[in-house]
Amino acid sequence: MRAVIQRVIKSSVTINAQVVGEIGCGLLVLLGIANGDSEQDGTYLADKICNLRIFEDNEGKMNRSVVDTGGAILVVSQFTLLGDCRKGRRPSYTDAASPERAKVLYEHFVSLIYDKGVTVKTGRFGAMMQVCLVNDGPVTLII
Repeated sequence: MRAVIQRVIKSSVTINAQVVGEIGCGLLVLLGIANGDSEQDGTYLADKICNLRIFEDNEGKMNRSVVDTGGAILVVSQFTLLGDCRKGRRPSYTDAASPERAKVLYEHFVSLIYDKGVTVKTGRFGAMMQVCLVNDGPVTLII
């Protein structure tokens, strides 16, 4: 699994001019699922993301997690994170999991975040989406 995590002031996902997922302060997670990924990978990643200390404390130091701040997480599936651009000019997506397998792992990942008590919103798996965000910091990490 590959995730791009962005600390946001607000973020939303729109499909066909309709907002389907929206959060205020928290994290936008773009999630790509690879061949060979498992539920254990999702468990590790969900725990890591929920507990990353990337929000400021009262002294301005990044010492708080999204759980600590009561923030939300917006999860958007994005198979293009598995794109291999090393050869030619068209990315290869052979490392991405099949849509059927990826959807199962994506839903598992989302449920794990929910189970941690974090408000979680999503896009729609496999849909063409427009993602809007106001990055806070900016803080952007790749896991």
